[in-house]
Amino acid sequence: MGLQIYDFVSFFFTILLDIFFREIRPRGAHKIPHQGPVIFVAAPHANQFVDPLVLMRECGRRVSFLAAKKSMDRPWIGAFARAMNAIPVERPQDLARAGAGRIKLLDRYAEPLRITGVGTKFTKELMVGDQISLPKDVGTSAVVEIISDTELIVKKEFKELKALELLTSADGSTYKCMPHMDQSNVYRTVFERLNAGHCVGIFPEGGSHDRAEMLPLKAGVTIMALGALAANPSLDLKIVCCGLNYFHPHRFRSRAVVEFSEPLTVPSELVEMYRKGGADKREACGKLLDTIYDTLKNVTLNAPDFETLMVIQAARRLYKPTHRKLQISQVVELNRRFVAGYLHFKDNPKVIETKDKVMHYNTQLRYHGLRDHQVNIRTTRRHALELLIARLVQMIFMSMLALPGTLMNLPVAIVARVISNKKAKEALAGSTVKIAGRDVLATWKLLVALGLMPVLYFSYSVIVFLVCGRYDISLTTRLLIAWAAWACIPFVTYASIRFGEVGVDIFKSIRPLFLSIIPGEENTINELRKSRAELQRTINGLINELAPEIYPDFDSKRILDPSPNDRPSRGASRSASGTNLAQTIFNTVNTAAQPINQWLGIDGRFEWERADDSDADDVFFFLNPAGAIQGRSRTSSWGTGAWTPSADGTRSRSRSRTSSFTSGQIQLGEGFKLEALTELPKDRPFAEVTRRLSLSRKQKYGLSDLTKAEVENGRAGFMQDGHFVSTPPITVQNMDDPMDAVKTKEA
Repeated sequence: MGLQIYDFVSFFFTILLDIFFREIRPRGAHKIPHQGPVIFVAAPHANQFVDPLVLMRECGRRVSFLAAKKSMDRPWIGAFARAMNAIPVERPQDLARAGAGRIKLLDRYAEPLRITGVGTKFTKELMVGDQISLPKDVGTSAVVEIISDTELIVKKEFKELKALELLTSADGSTYKCMPHMDQSNVYRTVFERLNAGHCVGIFPEGGSHDRAEMLPLKAGVTIMALGALAANPSLDLKIVCCGLNYFHPHRFRSRAVVEFSEPLTVPSELVEMYRKGGADKREACGKLLDTIYDTLKNVTLNAPDFETLMVIQAARRLYKPTHRKLQISQVVELNRRFVAGYLHFKDNPKVIETKDKVMHYNTQLRYHGLRDHQVNIRTTRRHALELLIARLVQMIFMSMLALPGTLMNLPVAIVARVISNKKAKEALAGSTVKIAGRDVLATWKLLVALGLMPVLYFSYSVIVFLVCGRYDISLTTRLLIAWAAWACIPFVTYASIRFGEVGVDIFKSIRPLFLSIIPGEENTINELRKSRAELQRTINGLINELAPEIYPDFDSKRILDPSPNDRPSRGASRSASGTNLAQTIFNTVNTAAQPINQWLGIDGRFEWERADDSDADDVFFFLNPAGAIQGRSRTSSWGTGAWTPSADGTRSRSRSRTSSFTSGQIQLGEGFKLEALTELPKDRPFAEVTRRLSLSRKQKYGLSDLTKAEVENGRAGFMQDGHFVSTPPITVQNMDDPMDAVKTKEA
């Protein structure tokens, strides 16, 4: 299939996402079918119009999303939505109008379905099948019978406490009339797209929100799937659930993980039940909806409230190995398992006590202005002073590089902030599910920037043209200079963003350095270290005790790592900066900034280049002597690198390693003990140890080449006088003595 306007628009929005987000990483994208009809079911809908753009960017298929007709009627949004083959859906709430008078529930026990009006006009404003909605969506019910202008019967009773308080009050409640919508045209369009082998995307929650958990799902997605299969039994339809996991979704240069589930196949028995109609049809839709909901829970993070989410993230940071970073897909999986464990054991006294301790630790960190990864930093006062001075110089230098672009784009930033905050307040006022209206912030920041930046850059070009008029320059040259300025400004802006990021990361590392040189603050930092160490032991012990009850494959000696296939099938994973995963590992700043960073002599001691305390920064990789990246899941015993009992009863591991870089992809999957992660000396890399041990053996035995059979059998040794002589294996435990022996011989 050739290029379409969809591809050009998608490419344009991909650039915008690359600028707005620091990194977007897919997980499980290889599971998406390359051909055939697919329904993408995405949740949570936490970023309004940005969510479909992120999903289209990572799924590798052309997707037609269902969009509210109200949104598609907007000039710019509608134009882009139609270019992306969006399917308009007219929602009842978009056509709701205020009803005359007020309504009451006179007898909630004897006649809970009978609604009485005061000054109402039910016969003129409502029809059977329409709905009445209470303020702030606290309750909605369909009309089944209109008795008079002041009396009607609804389909289901209002059970919510807030709804009952409104309806049973002395004055009654205001209400809205929502017309019944015939969505047959929408379903017909969806069926046509699926029968043609295309993809359809839907957010089954019905609207965007900024809550920490998913909202109840609407049944429309089940009607689409079952209806399409009932009409065309030979259709090979798959349902792929997509989890949109953001780290601060409304913030500029944040991170995100898009996780895809295994494709779901709709059981044929549900299709048969759907064909029968009536109660069987409703039951089939309910069962399929439950399956979709459970699958979405497996690819999303659902915390009961924001406070619990903060505690979960803090506990996860304490649980991971010290001075090691987790890949953002690992962070999402660990957070999900932590939430599941907390919800299962939240009434356990030990869990309650640990939660209180974690909250107290978080409070101490906020009071001292520190982040968790900065607590265990140990340095002398002199060294801290040297680092502080060096980083102040670096920060000033990076700030100077970021200043031109910052000043040029400051008007856009101010206007975008003002408008997005205003829109958030409007969205919050009209919803009962939003917490602060943060789900619309990123959308309006992008829209404002998209409209103002071209105008602003054109204005700068005009200014350059006018300034050039003061000199004896031809008109053609002045136009060329103005055009060159207009073309270069976007690159200056992006470079300023990247340099600014580095400067901000340096700034975040200054606080612990400053505390290290203040007399008397050492005791405070030491107390924090002790509290952290004690809390870390408590959490590790609690997890090791409780986790096996809900995760049978739990192994306390392993740390989670993604599978080799957690990459898009079309190639290596991209970060939002346009780099692949290998580049993301070794390049933490812009390519343009690397020579400067090397010249300044970056010290990784405080991890300032990735010092943001968001969960996305917990990324770590293990390199073996051959350069391969290693890692394993705490919660699994899969893979060839599993620890197995040896003949003497101890635990050993195969030495065979798989290269990490194969066809541009990183293979992850081998295991490390947690103790080894936290205790290995950093000044003795494996490659150097191996080299010196080999040198020692050569000097002692006179090493010659091994036979091919010996190597294949994994035996360590050498050939001497035609016979194979075994030598001790290289292990972490015997590492120090051979090193000392080598040093003695070299001396």
